[in-house]
Amino acid sequence: MGLSEQQRNEIATLLQNKIRKKLIEYSPESQHMPFHVRLLGQDRMALFSFIHSINTMLGSAIFEQVAVIIARPHFKQVISQYKGLPDSISEESQRVIQRIMDNLETGSTKPNKEAETKSILQVAQTGTIKRVKKPCVDLFLQTEDGSEYYFDIKTAKPNIEGFADFKRKTLEWIAIRGTVNPLPTRIYTGLAIPYNPYEPKPYARWTLQGMFELSQEIKVAEEFWDFLGGKDTYSQLLEVFEQTGIQLRPEIDARFSQFAPRQGRKENTDA
Repeated sequence: MGLSEQQRNEIATLLQNKIRKKLIEYSPESQHMPFHVRLLGQDRMALFSFIHSINTMLGSAIFEQVAVIIARPHFKQVISQYKGLPDSISEESQRVIQRIMDNLETGSTKPNKEAETKSILQVAQTGTIKRVKKPCVDLFLQTEDGSEYYFDIKTAKPNIEGFADFKRKTLEWIAIRGTVNPLPTRIYTGLAIPYNPYEPKPYARWTLQGMFELSQEIKVAEEFWDFLGGKDTYSQLLEVFEQTGIQLRPEIDARFSQFAPRQGRKENTDA
């Protein structure tokens, strides 16, 4: 399995279009940084600003679209920015979620996603049903047997203070989905991390928090990409990014050579 030639081309085209659009639209930061410019040079500062904007784009758009391209042949439904969940939740399931969160935050229980899911679904249609804001899920997948997967795609180093909020949100998705019949054979909610910044060490950022059952709720790097596209998808995806980067390098270099100081001319240090 892994990436087909068509998927490789589609991903490469996506990357090329996004980067070229950024190059066309890019203008240097107007922020006055005289010490940085004098020390590093205007061209390096311009490139640094561009790289920062690319990093933001990868996290907010590209990874999501790449995930759709990879998953499409392997799942019955693949939708990014999914808004198909209802806008309702039962008060009983909210109470169960609060109890789960209290126990996790105090350390009185360990994360157990299967047990948590079961306890929420048991009361998902019990008692008063309330209106809530309609959720938007980064990536929704449905298998041929009806199982549903809801992923929140996070940056490689998400804010530690937000871990409890991430956990609560994924539990609420279960409760919200549970207000609708028929229930699927399985509801999976969790976080996807596109790459492991600590490699070759394991991604241990979550362990200390005691909020997530890692094997059931967190998919990092190859765990995520290979889940979407099969064995070796992650390594093949890195190859596509590398090859595309090599192709684009002359265009990037040409764009930022404009910011390099010309011989015999004082560099503009006030930009």
